[in-house]
Amino acid sequence: MSMADPVADSLPEGLFQLLFEKSPGSLLVKANAPVFTIVAASDAYLKITSVKREDVVGKGFFEVFPDTDDDPNDETKARYAFNKVADTGEQHDVPVYRYDSINPETNQLEECYWSCSNTPITARNGKVSYILNTVIDITGEVKVKKVAIESENRLLLAAEATGLAFWDLGIKEFNFSYSPQLKSIFGHTPETEITLSFIRNQIHPEDMQHVVLRAYAEALETGRYEYEVRIFWPDESLHWIRTKGVVLFDEKKEPMRMLGTIVDITDIKRDDIRKNDFIAMASHELKTPLTSLKAYIQLLEIKLANATDPFVGTSLLKALNQVNKMTALIHSFLDLSKIEPGKLELKKQLFDINKLANDTIAESRIIAGTHHIKFQSTGEMNVNADREKIAQVISNFISNAIKYSPKGSTVNLTTELTDHHVLVSVSDMGIGIKPKDQEKIFQRFYRVDDEDMKHVSGFGIGLYLSSEIIHRHKGKIGVKSTEGTGSTFYFSLPLAD
Repeated sequence: MSMADPVADSLPEGLFQLLFEKSPGSLLVKANAPVFTIVAASDAYLKITSVKREDVVGKGFFEVFPDTDDDPNDETKARYAFNKVADTGEQHDVPVYRYDSINPETNQLEECYWSCSNTPITARNGKVSYILNTVIDITGEVKVKKVAIESENRLLLAAEATGLAFWDLGIKEFNFSYSPQLKSIFGHTPETEITLSFIRNQIHPEDMQHVVLRAYAEALETGRYEYEVRIFWPDESLHWIRTKGVVLFDEKKEPMRMLGTIVDITDIKRDDIRKNDFIAMASHELKTPLTSLKAYIQLLEIKLANATDPFVGTSLLKALNQVNKMTALIHSFLDLSKIEPGKLELKKQLFDINKLANDTIAESRIIAGTHHIKFQSTGEMNVNADREKIAQVISNFISNAIKYSPKGSTVNLTTELTDHHVLVSVSDMGIGIKPKDQEKIFQRFYRVDDEDMKHVSGFGIGLYLSSEIIHRHKGKIGVKSTEGTGSTFYFSLPLAD
């Protein structure tokens, strides 16, 4: 930039002085190195530097603002900048530099940061006569950035200490970035170059199909992303990971990005597998004496069928009910032990879901007691599924409806066709479920913490197993409930072609 010497210009000096003083944070210094006399200072400059005009004008710049560093090669210092502008006639900017100043309110020296521009003003002979020094106070921005950097560093240190890895996925462009810990979680060295498809190929094929793809589709709708899966390291060893994330949507509510974390949970899962193996072994060993006990009770019922004492018949019926409950619980534990390591096998066959519902109701009437079970349906509805497993889900829904609704009330089971799917619903007139519990009720071992439910036995397994069974059939499961008026549990399965 080149300007005429203001002293020699035709503009009246008083008017020039007034205009300059009302300009943004600027200082006009004479290019008389090494003094650099201050000729004029704007009101804004005086305010942000906490100095008075009479203490500035006519004095050398470094007399008023002494450099804190004597290094002549420090490009952030005023002496270097002024000398360079005076020698080269070129503008010199300093984006960020620190120069502490006195806070007029506290009268204390405070840490301050500035952005500075030094522009030459040449005389008619082409020599630099003045330097326009313009500064902007950027202390706030610098401190905010420092806090952000410190927070990020603390987060990275915490992630490193806990084994967490961060990832960022652009949904539209499918670009993928991650923190360094992700490589070690997937068994790679720091030098290995990996991509999203690269690590996805390490996921167990069954988990990729039944867990990852399902979770991804749900995340695009709900905004939440979470699952646990098995992965294979390059050395073919089996490991487990847990990933959690959120989806960011644009103004049109279209999914834009996914942000999340991944952590290695192999040790936890191995403990779970050992626990499940023990449960499976113990449950299997308990089945034999329970089967014998049930057989003896049934034999006693036959032998004592003509007994005149009503206590005998009542006691045997209660004993048989308790044996049936324990048998159902053992079967649940056995199924749980199969689901956790991914060993649950589906034996699919073609069957009418209405006939299955009728058969299940007939078996459930044994434990229904004073409850009434009604079934509504229209026509034949064939599905290709594991008949035994689907019966287990329906039976669990009916059992829960009986548990959580008053005696004498009605439990309604309905089947209907909707969008080439069979929808099965079980409704009760019970105590209902709070909204916060509805979100978690299908989780493993989850029990509603409610005074009204403390008397009801159970381990929180049934609904978790039901959820896993339906999801393995590529169906949907859910609950609708209003506290105090009842609940409706439902699932849907694709109709057979």
